[in-house]
Amino acid sequence: MKRSQPDQNWLSLADLQNLLSLAGFQTISMGYKVLLPVRVPLLSSLCNRALANLPLLRKLCLVETIIARPAPVPVPEETLSVSVVVPARNERGNVENAVRRIPPMGRHTEIIFVEGNSRDGTAEEIERVITAFPDRDVKIVRQERGIGKGDAVRKGFAAATGDVLMILDADLTVPPEELPTFLKALCSGRGEFVHGSRLVYPMEKQAMRFLNTLGNKFFSLAFTWLLDQRFKDTLCGTKVLYRRDYERIAAGRCYFGDFDLIFGATKLDLKILEIPIRYRERTYGTTQISRSRHGWLLLRMCLFALRRIKFV
Repeated sequence: MKRSQPDQNWLSLADLQNLLSLAGFQTISMGYKVLLPVRVPLLSSLCNRALANLPLLRKLCLVETIIARPAPVPVPEETLSVSVVVPARNERGNVENAVRRIPPMGRHTEIIFVEGNSRDGTAEEIERVITAFPDRDVKIVRQERGIGKGDAVRKGFAAATGDVLMILDADLTVPPEELPTFLKALCSGRGEFVHGSRLVYPMEKQAMRFLNTLGNKFFSLAFTWLLDQRFKDTLCGTKVLYRRDYERIAAGRCYFGDFDLIFGATKLDLKILEIPIRYRERTYGTTQISRSRHGWLLLRMCLFALRRIKFV
């Protein structure tokens, strides 16, 4: 007496992603939820918040999720203004090269150096370059009592006037000539938080130390799992996003604190896109990266993401 059932067809997440793409939707992330569908005090929370996110057990979950939205409409590059923020501490020898090599982009390009209390005359060099290049819109922002690159970036973004915000490291190990590629990817709609990946093309011999490379690959895997979006390089300093999206990220800073940029972009479901870049050896000064300090920072970020993003 049972009514006949229609033929069943099982679709994988990849199949659904393809169908969404054909329908004009952009997939942001995919994941798995609900390992224990029955409410059992303490046990349900353990299973569904923690165990359901572990690499092997997650495949046993009962619900597969896809976050998607209509694909963005491309924006003409020439209609947008661009602000390039360059945190600079003890980078005197790179200031003029940065101004010379940053190409004009969009309808207007401003360059904002955030000077981090340097001891080699970086601030004086920036002032000289501002006078020497009157045809370029170059500004200086003093970091003063602030500490670290994150603080410098926030001060630079606060002073920026462009529709598009870019971060470029003053050591120029990421060639400034690559920046138009980042802008094109952002304007095309293929990504909303575009950052560089140094681990695709071969690097110059002294560009990245061996232990730094190993650590970067480890944290890339960790961040890919934690944020459900692909990361191949977690420490590349070059990042590009729209000002309007940064303002939304900044509005949630009380939740993410110092880790607001990457985690805020993930929480807002911005499409994260990586651009392979050719990583160069530094030609002036010494690296600002400390293995112990930055390694500990990344571990703190992983623990923070577990509590605030993954196991919620």
